[in-house]
Amino acid sequence: MADLDVQLAPRFADGDDFGLTTVVAFAAHPDDLDFGAAGTVALLTAAGIRVEYCIVTNGDAGGFDESHRPDIEQMRQGEQRAAAARVGVADVHFLGERDGYVAPTLELQQKIVALLRKVRPQLVLAHHPERNWSNIQSQHPDHLSVGEAVVRAIYPALENPFAFPELQAAGLEAYRLREMWLFGGPVERENHFVDVSSVLDLKREALLAHLSQHPDPQRMMQYVEEKLAAVAQRGKQPEGALCESFHAVTVNGNQTIAGF
Repeated sequence: MADLDVQLAPRFADGDDFGLTTVVAFAAHPDDLDFGAAGTVALLTAAGIRVEYCIVTNGDAGGFDESHRPDIEQMRQGEQRAAAARVGVADVHFLGERDGYVAPTLELQQKIVALLRKVRPQLVLAHHPERNWSNIQSQHPDHLSVGEAVVRAIYPALENPFAFPELQAAGLEAYRLREMWLFGGPVERENHFVDVSSVLDLKREALLAHLSQHPDPQRMMQYVEEKLAAVAQRGKQPEGALCESFHAVTVNGNQTIAGF
């Protein structure tokens, strides 16, 4: 737990008892979480914290090999389950939206609220809903839509018993989320850096599980490690650190006055 405590300390130095036991991580496509947060997830699960994944699409528009097209959805779901297992995640939910067609609809928000009320995490990881203009290649419209849908679902619907009343009637009771960490957003939004150098091998294994996506795995991993080093430098982390970065947002803290 010590390694994780070091990572959490900058966020909760005010003495707030986070009580972190459960996390849900959302992404648009299989492999998004492995690029954006798999190292952090590996640290969480190693500390005994339960993490579940929710992938909004089946990744049907991904890949590079024409021969994979008939089986691409099944391939990518299998790859994501294998990647999740590498970092200690057993539960992977797929919402089945079409790859490239995601919008932050009320229907999608309701699915997100239903899952969160069922699992009841204290922390949610998700794409940032704001575009990072300095890295447009990572700003797939589905990423932005998933980030927006998750943020809208978290407040106010998740904690409002009168939002999606059919969920409340089905026993999925409203509750207040403590924290969300958003990845892939504008650099100026970064306020939390997690050194994943101790679990780099696990992050690498998770990424390499996505065989259908990487025509040049060696070049891909070189890019990822260079990016992690650059993020650490940007965050003024110790020499040798390799970091994933987040825009960490307190949704309900000790000083929060709730309201709909």
